[in-house]
Amino acid sequence: MASGGYGRGGRGAALLQALNAPVRKPGEQSPPQNTAAPSVQPVPKPMGRGAFLQQVLAQQQTSPAPTPAVPVGRGMTSQTVAEVPVARPQQSPQVAPAAGVPAATTPRPVGRGLAALQALASQSSSVPPPTTSLPQPPVAAPAVTTSPVAPSMTSGQHADAAGEERKSGLEMMLSRMKLDEGAIVRKGTHGRPMPVVANYIPVRCKNEGVFQYAVSFSPQVDSRNMTFKLLYQHTDVIGETKAFDGAILFLSKKLPNETVLHSTRPTDGEDITIRVKLVKVLPHASCAQLYNVVFRRIMGMLKMCQVGRHFYDPHRPESVPQHSLEVWPGYITAIQEYEGGLMLLTDVSHRVLRTETVLDVMQDLIQKYRHTFQDEVMKRLIGCTVLTRYNNRTYRIDDIAWDQSPMSTFEMSNGEEKSFSEYYNVGGSSLKQNLIFVEAPIIRTSAISKKPLLIHRPRKKDRIPGRKQLDVVCLIPELAYMTGLSDEMRSDFRVMKRQYALRKFCENINSHPNACAELEKWGLQLDIDTLRLEGRLLPTEKIKFRGRNTVDAGREADWSRAQTRSEVISAVDLNCWMVVFTKRDASKAQDFIQTMNQVCPQMGIQVRGPRVFELQNDRTETYVRTIRDNINAQVQLVVTIFPTSRDDRYNAIKKLCCVECPVPSQVINAITISKKPKLRSVVQKVALQINCKLGGELWSVEIPSDNLMVCGIDVFHDVAKERRSIGGFVASLNKSCTRWYSRVSYQMPGQELIDCLKVCFTAALRKYHEVNHRLPDRIIVYRDGVGDGQLPVVAGYEVKQLSECFALFGETYEPRLAVIVVQKRINTRIFARVGHGRDENLDNPPPGTIVDHTVTRKEWYDFFLVSQHVRQGTVSPTHYIVVHDDSDWKVDNMQRLTYKMTHLYYNWPGTVRVPAPCQYAHKLAYLVGQSIRKDPSLDLADRLFFL
Repeated sequence: MASGGYGRGGRGAALLQALNAPVRKPGEQSPPQNTAAPSVQPVPKPMGRGAFLQQVLAQQQTSPAPTPAVPVGRGMTSQTVAEVPVARPQQSPQVAPAAGVPAATTPRPVGRGLAALQALASQSSSVPPPTTSLPQPPVAAPAVTTSPVAPSMTSGQHADAAGEERKSGLEMMLSRMKLDEGAIVRKGTHGRPMPVVANYIPVRCKNEGVFQYAVSFSPQVDSRNMTFKLLYQHTDVIGETKAFDGAILFLSKKLPNETVLHSTRPTDGEDITIRVKLVKVLPHASCAQLYNVVFRRIMGMLKMCQVGRHFYDPHRPESVPQHSLEVWPGYITAIQEYEGGLMLLTDVSHRVLRTETVLDVMQDLIQKYRHTFQDEVMKRLIGCTVLTRYNNRTYRIDDIAWDQSPMSTFEMSNGEEKSFSEYYNVGGSSLKQNLIFVEAPIIRTSAISKKPLLIHRPRKKDRIPGRKQLDVVCLIPELAYMTGLSDEMRSDFRVMKRQYALRKFCENINSHPNACAELEKWGLQLDIDTLRLEGRLLPTEKIKFRGRNTVDAGREADWSRAQTRSEVISAVDLNCWMVVFTKRDASKAQDFIQTMNQVCPQMGIQVRGPRVFELQNDRTETYVRTIRDNINAQVQLVVTIFPTSRDDRYNAIKKLCCVECPVPSQVINAITISKKPKLRSVVQKVALQINCKLGGELWSVEIPSDNLMVCGIDVFHDVAKERRSIGGFVASLNKSCTRWYSRVSYQMPGQELIDCLKVCFTAALRKYHEVNHRLPDRIIVYRDGVGDGQLPVVAGYEVKQLSECFALFGETYEPRLAVIVVQKRINTRIFARVGHGRDENLDNPPPGTIVDHTVTRKEWYDFFLVSQHVRQGTVSPTHYIVVHDDSDWKVDNMQRLTYKMTHLYYNWPGTVRVPAPCQYAHKLAYLVGQSIRKDPSLDLADRLFFL
């Protein structure tokens, strides 16, 4: 594997640096450390785990208030959170020409992965930290951790506990529950048992943990890399397996409580005394970041290559010549402590590469669009991801520099002017060192003089600390390969083939001598197969239509046939509506109107003839002018039929009908209603969607709770165009959760946390009171789009906004509130076990499958739910994390309500992957952010106009 394989920044990057032991040249000095603690902003921005922990530490240092506590979860009491504030040196932005340009040799500061371990060192240490060049945190209260083996056990009990560690996933969880007296278990009981398999591999721990030592130097050594060099002179004492950051040393072996070593500084020959003092033994649960770095090294031993965040095998590509594709197999790995113990989450990943370059795409487009070539290239390429095979790195195309070419020059780090062509041919010595699949590219000057350059602007999170910060990266089109189709490839991966690949991964590690030796150094052993455990299957739901008409959702949770034969719960008759179309689509428009008159009465919707407007051309201004001139207060609906799909025309119609002249609108492409055999089915779906937009209700499920409000929150980001992010908020208005109220809020570009929740939530409560003449007693909020690093911030910042709204309705109004984060971009996979013994097979679990133990988090109240049925590929569960809960509900009630909510999305007569309010909030935010870009009229807020 190339030396640059670990170049990407991440939470364990600094640990990897420590393992690789970089050494500074003699005489070099370490960069100055900024000891100022990070300030706390009144309105927090989106942040990751490390940034949030640093913010908490800053509050501890400046305020005598108690330390913030992590929400109490299973098997865990409230723990204080602290982390060493690691200051990064400020680097001035530099413009670099391309990937492969030699980076600065300035060593990286400590990353958040190792800083988190440093924090654990200081929490319960009885030894004061030594005086070093790194700032040390104040000693915090000792964190309470749970372990399968209690500290007061005898030697015989230790042996029994070791035997328990070798049990299956469910038995292991039960044994842990017995040993953890203070454990809080959030496990439901409703439904029938279902044996399942999860893509988690148990990791057995052979020793008691990782030993942590405080290292001090006398006289003091300021250069951090010099401390590495001095300490590593004694590998015969400390061993080869180590992780060191200049002040804190982690070893897999135990040394005496205090060890004194003597070294000679190579620069001036001065004698340096090194004191290595034992601080504590870190349990394996606290070393997840370190173990993730270990597994990254193992992937390198298995000849895997890192591309982006994951590892792939470029030596076994599968070619698809008919589509000009090449597929690299690979794996996603992450080790973490779960309820069932330490486990390795493993999933199969594929990197789908096109064998065509960006230059090939450009040449193809210039043949098709000679007059609008540049516009088509910008539309096709901007936002795409390309891969440069000379360093196996991926880049997002943010712009195209038409005024530059490979003959343009740039300034090298040594001040020399050089053209891109010269650099890639003869000047890229660092490039040649990283070549893996191709020889040094030979570029003909005569052939490339007119080619533009691709522009990539690195984002802040992609920048690597300790290296020059690049404003832009310039890429040559013929050296950048197109990527894509990875999502399709994952969804089409068969269940049994996926399970076989995971077992093969276990075998590869356990049969590789170097990989086993690397694990053995840290006292780890990987299990031979994936985890088996027991889930639950919730009962199927009854779908209610008008009257007493009720149907069973069935094993596949699909009631599409029953929907077209049943009357909707609440129908809004179409008495005054208009249809706008061009002259060439007149016959299609008439067929559509006639079919509407046929299918609507069968669903309980009465339709009168519309006002029709035939246009002479398909210009956007013609559509807009016709609608604006003929719309009035009596018009219920505007239907426009487009001859072709065009974003600018769609955006203009939606902005007119949602902002300027508020009226529900339906846009139909002519090709959708052009096939007469399918026309009836298409019009039925359109009629149902129109009924929703007018305020009607299609179906419902039984919701036992009375006076309940269910809310959904999601945020839309337009990163490519750097527009403001849009937060969508949707809340139910009736007992059956079939009527909804919606609002939007505007954010800074890329901001995930919502600042204006008070405005949206207060308006929803007022609307609920207007409809029901009372306020809700219980409120359940589903929050979509939040990653693990933002969970504590959502639990504090957004929940606080929601809670503060209650005082506006009187001091006595205190409803019960629960906030649930919805995560759908996860790597967890759950398979149902069918059959027994040798006849056992794996299949997708049916909708309603719940897993709420063993593979769930110890510090959060969470569960996994499979709510969809897929006919092809592998189904993906959804992860629900309850970050705030004073609802006074049982776990079963929360899980069953969540499953019921997946039945109420009116754009699909079946279950969806997330609760309906989350899907509605996503549709609303997408429409406003992509098309309207203004606040929709409040006249439409109580209808699903955005479907």
